[in-house]
This record gives sequence, C-alpha cells and structure tokens, in this order.
Amino acid sequence: MATSEQEEMSTFKEFLLTYFMPEKCYDHFFLHFNIAHVPCLKITLSKIMGIWIIVGTVLAPLPQIFKVVRAKDVNGLSLCSTLLELLAVSANVAYCIIRNFPIGAWGEKLFMLMQIVLLGFLIQHYSGKTIQGVSFLAAHFIFMYLLTSCPVAVVTPMQESSVLAVIMSRLIQAGCNYSNGHTGNLSAVSVLMVFMGSLALTFSSAQERGVSLYTLSFVLASVCSGVVLTQVLLYWSRRPMHRDKETEREGQKEKEE
Repeated sequence: MATSEQEEMSTFKEFLLTYFMPEKCYDHFFLHFNIAHVPCLKITLSKIMGIWIIVGTVLAPLPQIFKVVRAKDVNGLSLCSTLLELLAVSANVAYCIIRNFPIGAWGEKLFMLMQIVLLGFLIQHYSGKTIQGVSFLAAHFIFMYLLTSCPVAVVTPMQESSVLAVIMSRLIQAGCNYSNGHTGNLSAVSVLMVFMGSLALTFSSAQERGVSLYTLSFVLASVCSGVVLTQVLLYWSRRPMHRDKETEREGQKEKEE
C-alpha cells in the first residue's frame, strides 16, 4: 500500500515539475509548506498562464467553427474582423518561418492560422459566396508564400504590430454587435477563451517586459475582448430579426395566394 502511494506521489511530483514548477518551488510548497513564497508563486502562475495561452487562445476558434457549421449561418460574425485576426496570426507564423524557429516553438500558431482560414472561408460560404471563399483560400496561400519570401526586416514590423490588428479586429466585431443589436451566432465559448487568453498574454508580457508599450497593447486587447464578451452576455436573449421578417413575408404571400 505504501509503495503504491509513493508511486502516485512520484507521478504527481513529476507532473508538477514537468509543467508547472521547478523542483525548488516544489520543495517550498510541498515540503516546507511555504505557499506564500512570492518568486515561486510568480513562476508557477507564469507556467499556468503559458499553458492557458496555448490551450485557450489556440483552440478558441474551434467552438466558433463548430457553431457555424452546425447552424449553417454566420449572422453576427464580421468578415473584416476575421481577416484582421488572420493578418495578425499570418505575420507571426511568417516571422517564425523566416527566423527558422523549430516547429515545436510555433506549431500552435500554425494550427490557429488554419482554423482562422477555415472560419474565413465558412463565413463567405454560408453567405452564399462560395466561389469568393475559394478565391480567398488561394489568395491567402499566395500571400503566405510571398510573406515568407520577404526579408526578415520587412516581416518583423508586421509581427511586432500584429497586436494592433487584433485590437482593430475586436473593435470591429464590437461595432458590428452594437450595430446589429445582437451577437448572432458568435460563440460565447470562443469569446470567453479569447478574453482569458488575452489576460494570460497580458500577465506574461508584464512579467517579461514590465510596464511597456508592448504590455499596454496587450492590456488594450484584453479590454476590447472584454467588451465583446460583455456584449455576448448583454445580448444573450436577443436573436437576429431577419428570420422573423422573412417568415412574416412568406406568411403574407401565402395569404395573398
């Protein structure tokens, strides 16, 4: 029995040391019970935030894609907002490729890029513009080829300013929500994951760079994401009116006939 418990503790310790903390912090927390050790708390929280950035931010488009495919309707989604987000991720991926970073360091960005490209196509496909959507896929492929062929001096400013494209993306989506008076088929799960991911990026940037323009840009991105999340909650019970109007028109036509 004791051996089994020791094996479980050993597995638990190995898990914590692999993903959340160095061994010295494990000793502080679990051997000396010094849970208020500030440096170790910062390290552990930073590790947790790093995992959330990967899991939360990278997987955020998936719930939106599933919702769009299930509903076969993209009402409430802004194509312009999606394209700006795609531009930001494309710049990051191109930068990593040009700098020859190992795929393990940026593979999650590539996965996110593929999701946003798919979402951009679906928005056009379910808007009745499938040919335009296919052209969009081809255009983005060419764009990425040209971007990765550029000198690093050209791509670096795009990568560094990508957060500005994200901010504009959030503002456009927020404006779209306000104009419509509803959030349509915008996925609440995706919006929440994006908001939490933005907070994690803000914390990570603050730890690495302190109070800087770069960190403040992440703060602004978090605020914009929070605005969209607030709209989702405020407009929760509101639904698009165009379907109701179409139904009324069809009913009137049937009566006239």
